[in-house]
Amino acid sequence: MGTIEIENPKVNDLSQILPRVLVVSRRTVRKNKFVDFVGEYHLDLIVRYGCVPVIVPRVTGVHMLLESFKPIHGVLLCEGEDIDPSLYESEISSLSPEELQEIRETHASDTAIDKEKDSIELSLAKLCLEQNIPYLGICRGSQILNVACGGTLYLDLEKELTNKLPEERRTKHIDYDNYDGHRHVVRIVENSPLHSWFKDSLNGDKMEILVNSYHHQGVKRLAQRFVPMAFASDGLMEGFYDPDAYNPEEGKFIMGLQFHPERMRQDDLDKFDYPGCPAAYQEFAKAVIAYQKKLNSTMSVPKTLKLDREMENKRKILVRSFSLAKHMYTRGAPGKIASKESELEVGAEFLESNTALSAEQEMRLKEMGATVRNGGSYMKKLKVDEDKQRMARNMMNKMNIEQLSELMAFYHLMGNICGDVLERKLHGNVNECIKKL
Repeated sequence: MGTIEIENPKVNDLSQILPRVLVVSRRTVRKNKFVDFVGEYHLDLIVRYGCVPVIVPRVTGVHMLLESFKPIHGVLLCEGEDIDPSLYESEISSLSPEELQEIRETHASDTAIDKEKDSIELSLAKLCLEQNIPYLGICRGSQILNVACGGTLYLDLEKELTNKLPEERRTKHIDYDNYDGHRHVVRIVENSPLHSWFKDSLNGDKMEILVNSYHHQGVKRLAQRFVPMAFASDGLMEGFYDPDAYNPEEGKFIMGLQFHPERMRQDDLDKFDYPGCPAAYQEFAKAVIAYQKKLNSTMSVPKTLKLDREMENKRKILVRSFSLAKHMYTRGAPGKIASKESELEVGAEFLESNTALSAEQEMRLKEMGATVRNGGSYMKKLKVDEDKQRMARNMMNKMNIEQLSELMAFYHLMGNICGDVLERKLHGNVNECIKKL
């Protein structure tokens, strides 16, 4: 049976319309074979808010092929193994070999370093930072973001942080027996994005919510460009963002969350612990959509301009009139083509409307004792030009940045097309002259 082609152009163009969010998979072993996967809740929210998740497989060499995944409108990085300590120069000398071995045994599923995943995700994080592509990091994704900007991590929270605190300040960040049900308190920083998302759920001035998390590492030294958004009771940073790169409406979003808002759901799974839980994904998607529009306005090429019959006839007359004018100028024989004077009208009107002297040129001529020919007509035209410019400026002042960018891109494209056509025609004329010689 042959394949069925979908004729609906709206369906065919869907992949070009919806913005693309890259998500790197995590590798595991099933039936003695490698299997790549991504948590369903992440993908569910990305799709819910109008974006298309594009899975980047954790395959050797993919970090060298990231250009092939363009256009990239957003990047979401989430769970995975521990990041290679050599990438952030962790001070592991304070941990004894026995402690390191204990960490590997306690967190066996996370401590197997995956250098290929590290390479892929660090490359994507740096690409986002360089090109201002929206980035949301959840759990390991927040750690990748911090490391990519020069920050460091705790190699193990229990050994390096928890055990050094009094009992009342200790926080349990992971529960292997109750992944989704585990919760711990975080304090939200006032006037941060998290504050705006969860403000309706905060109890007075406590600024606290209960979050889900499962990690044994975390941010130790925050990279300089970031600002904290939340802290656990033990002082561990649970969220941060770049305030200079946060404006979802303008396509700006660089953020890391150590906890898992996507898993903070109640028994029916459709209801979250707090209304603000999906907000990170919603605002991220908003930024991704805005970034796509901004990218398209500067990079898209409009379809070939098609002239209707009337416009095409005018274009031919205009071209012909300039051709005749050129002939009259070079041959100096206007009388020979008197029968075609009517064909000069379009070109003559165009030339007449575009040959007025500038104010500076007129002033210099007057200083030299010269007079401006048809001065009354010139001043009238100058006034009309000024009115046109003022009207155009007023109209453009009402346009937003995206509309102005699209307008500028269109005229830039027209200039390029005009230059290209002119070059080909001139090249053709030169070749014709060579043939005649």
